[in-house]
Amino acid sequence: MNYFKTLLCALMSLGIVFSATHVWADLNEVKARGEIRHIGIRYANFVTGSGDGFEVDLVKGFAKSIGVRYTLVYSDFNNVLRDLLGQDVVRNGDEVSLTGDFPVKGDLISTGFTILPWRQKVVLYSAPTFPSQVLLVARADSPLSPIKGSADLAKDIVSTKALIGSKSVLVMQKTCLDPASYGMVDKGYDIHPYTKSSNLNEMVPALLNRETDLSLLDVPDAILDLQKWAGKIKVIGPISMEQQLATAFPKSSPQLRDAFDAYLLQMKAAGSYDKLVDKYYSNIRRYFPDFFVRK
Repeated sequence: MNYFKTLLCALMSLGIVFSATHVWADLNEVKARGEIRHIGIRYANFVTGSGDGFEVDLVKGFAKSIGVRYTLVYSDFNNVLRDLLGQDVVRNGDEVSLTGDFPVKGDLISTGFTILPWRQKVVLYSAPTFPSQVLLVARADSPLSPIKGSADLAKDIVSTKALIGSKSVLVMQKTCLDPASYGMVDKGYDIHPYTKSSNLNEMVPALLNRETDLSLLDVPDAILDLQKWAGKIKVIGPISMEQQLATAFPKSSPQLRDAFDAYLLQMKAAGSYDKLVDKYYSNIRRYFPDFFVRK
């Protein structure tokens, strides 16, 4: 049995079935085409929307390393997996299913994409590219005070959630700010999904417009927002354990993923990865010192 048939049988056993009309490109196909299509979302400094960003520079370097031209394909969090897989991902708790038949628009997702268990069921992740964590954020005039914090992160998360009470919380489904990933669904929290768009950059403006009392926010975005909205927002405490971000590939593209991992290792050994971090997130090391000592 060839690789694809083995893969398809394994996915079918998990209740995940891909349309036979979808053809994904592995490393040889990408090289033959002479182009790699990077699916990115305008989000924080990962993909700025101005033709640069941490992930843009990262994938541009990868494209050069395998000798192909680089193309950026913009998407959003509602459609990003559809654009990679050619099918919508439907999540029901811990279960996922794929449905529909849509054009495959890119070869990889690289956009500050959090490694989440439900996503791992439908994509291959690279080695971690960046650290993150989900926080609870309030306006500066909120009566809530930040938790004191301790050496026990799990305890700190409990303390943070206990402060929410009846206050409304802004979230965004299908993203790293989806409350279902953090035990916040059907627990009595006043959850308000943000539905005006799937742009995470709009979370803090919505909070400042008093659409809710509180908001979830991840650390990379929070670092930028605390600078942009200095004196207007504050971090109350953690909602998640530390997380990792990575580049996502179709399940049928293991060689492309492996080539990317090899390139990432080369970047770290050469020091160019550290320069990229300093360029876009110069303050991130103070939040996750352990991540950046790993080689």
